[in-house]
Amino acid sequence: MSLQDRVDDILRPRVPAERLAALRILVGAFAAIYVFVRAPALASVAHQTTAFAPVGPVKLLSQPLPAWSVYAVVALACATAIPFVLGWRYRITAPVFAVSLLWATAYRNSFGMIFHTENLTVLHVIVLALSDAAAATSLDARGKPPAEPSRRYGVALVAMSLIAGLAYALAAVAKLRVSGFVWITGDALRNHIAHDNLRKLLLGDGYSVPGAWAVRHAWIFPPFAALTIVIELLAPLAILHRRIAVVICGGLWAFHFGVLILMWIFFPYPLSGIAFLSFFPAEKVITWLRRRVGRAP
Repeated sequence: MSLQDRVDDILRPRVPAERLAALRILVGAFAAIYVFVRAPALASVAHQTTAFAPVGPVKLLSQPLPAWSVYAVVALACATAIPFVLGWRYRITAPVFAVSLLWATAYRNSFGMIFHTENLTVLHVIVLALSDAAAATSLDARGKPPAEPSRRYGVALVAMSLIAGLAYALAAVAKLRVSGFVWITGDALRNHIAHDNLRKLLLGDGYSVPGAWAVRHAWIFPPFAALTIVIELLAPLAILHRRIAVVICGGLWAFHFGVLILMWIFFPYPLSGIAFLSFFPAEKVITWLRRRVGRAP
């Protein structure tokens, strides 16, 4: 096999349409639940005119939008979420869902605190919306011949994987730019966890009891910080081989679990495992779910 063929197999693997469709279903279901649950919060800024600091595509605006338009975008995201998951009129509903989800979340983040928990979800939805993710296991595919494995499905999968890997790598770079290697050798991480838990305690919010205990023991944090930086910097390499992906994605999941335990901060998308499914044969998850549903009384 030539070098070009190997590069093609990495960046444009030939995969079944069902794999990309499985990601449409699983990522779409997560995004749909997020939109339905967060709809009141996304629409809560409709009448807000102060503290407007645009982020992302909202930087196109110089002032807040009328309230009706904010409600309309959130309603549009809710209305197109289920068609996205089902793959119905996908060429229309998928881009509409992706754009409305992007705008609704970015607009909400333009007032006050910027939330980072939904960024990766939104980017994955955009990639799926631009791909042929409804070629199988969808309402659009009913009555059509089964789709053959193709590299065009693999390109979308690799794009999602690279977005996830680069997001973590940039997070590591940001840590090192702000604190340098003191992030690993010093008390930067320990102080951050202590400050976050103390702030929550003083405000009467839920805080991490294990985190409050852990900050008393300085030796815990340098190994944890070093391992985090290494795993995050190496995250883009997970596309090279599935075994590498198992180690890196497992490490990233463990990192988020550690954040939950030590800081009581919940990142649902990576902790659910859906954020990392583009590295693996996701169609097996759909097959397993079908078997479980088939066995249910």
